[in-house]
Amino acid sequence: DYAMSVIVSRALPDVRDGLKPVHRRILYAMWQLGLRPGAKYRKSATVVGEVLGKYHPHSDIAVYDAMVRMAQDFAMRYPLVDGQGNFGSMDGDSAAAMRYTEAKLARISDALLTDLDKNTIDFAPNYDNTQKEPRVLPALLPNLLLNGTVGIAVGMATNIPPHNLTELINGIVHLIDEPEATVDDLMKFITGPDFPTGGIIYNREDIKAAYATGKGSIVMRAKSEIVEEKTGAFRILITEMPYQVNKSELISHIAELVTEKKLDGIRDLRDESDKDGVRVVVELKKDAYPKKVLNRLFQMTQLQQTFHVNMLALVDGIQPRVLTLKMVLEEYVKHRREVIRRRTQYELDVAKARDHILKGLLIALAHIDEIIRTIKKSRDKDEAKVNLIKRFKLSDLQAVAILEMRLQQLANLERLKIEQEHDEKVKLIKELEAILSSPKRITGVVRKE
Repeated sequence: DYAMSVIVSRALPDVRDGLKPVHRRILYAMWQLGLRPGAKYRKSATVVGEVLGKYHPHSDIAVYDAMVRMAQDFAMRYPLVDGQGNFGSMDGDSAAAMRYTEAKLARISDALLTDLDKNTIDFAPNYDNTQKEPRVLPALLPNLLLNGTVGIAVGMATNIPPHNLTELINGIVHLIDEPEATVDDLMKFITGPDFPTGGIIYNREDIKAAYATGKGSIVMRAKSEIVEEKTGAFRILITEMPYQVNKSELISHIAELVTEKKLDGIRDLRDESDKDGVRVVVELKKDAYPKKVLNRLFQMTQLQQTFHVNMLALVDGIQPRVLTLKMVLEEYVKHRREVIRRRTQYELDVAKARDHILKGLLIALAHIDEIIRTIKKSRDKDEAKVNLIKRFKLSDLQAVAILEMRLQQLANLERLKIEQEHDEKVKLIKELEAILSSPKRITGVVRKE
């Protein structure tokens, strides 16, 4: 029971929105607090308090750490939280305390939460049954592959690399058009992972194996170049790091290797990184062979790293499965179809309800003198409602709407507006019913969006 609780409720992401429960709760709490992309920043402590109090009865440090990671552009390919203040660095510096930092939703998170209020997903009671929280987000974007994830459960773990948004969207559109597409076909669009810190990936065959089976190893290297100085000496410039490498520790490790005489040919080592990006300079001795030194650096340090892909995620919110690239995309498209179907049904119900009221108002406008006489003869509002329902065969809602009509709605221009709105609603209802009756039309909406 404990193992399944960790697997389902803590450590593994859902294939549909790519989020673990804590991340989903943070985004939902921020959405509920009104911290939309256009809003003002609020203290991180406000968000953490909201999440702890309503949805996630665990440690405040766990919630804040999860939120911090969602704001780090070197940890997330597309950060979901827009943070203001010190949110840490790739040198391993920790973020400032939650009372100092501020946050709101990043613009891309809007796409994960869009249509949440249109009955597109199921809600479940929170831990003390006082609130409702979403089981999954509508997720207009394929977030599982977009930002990737790392998770260690009991007896299983997941490690999914991040990807490029444009490549993913093109791959999904191709899969919708060609449901029989193979991994080779999809790799024409999704060429490989796209790490936030840059770097270079080696060996397409490794990527293909990982995509085809859901498991594999991908070799990452720092982006480096050998530069010749005016004096004739060489230096190695490192401008992009492999994913999840601590730059400060890496430089310390290189310095240790030089001190212990395990690495020859290095004269000086400097970290010139600033707000514009990474820049590590390795000055070489005059008699050193630059390529040989660089290869030794790749061999002995984290300038070359292996990313062990394990695409394990929850299917239908409960079943952990290792998924291939195609299976992840299929599950995502399936989820979007269901979201579009439920949203269309919701919009249809709203349109029908409004049209029902408009029909009542049109009946009233067509018999306005008689309506006024009926209301005048009635003792009170309740009797007027009963009399209107009897006399004009109206529904309860229509009668209430007529009784609440304002005098200005009797003007010709207002009548025209009501007629025009009724025509628009009839047209919209036909359109929504056509979408609902055709799975192909629903898939078309998924593709377009």
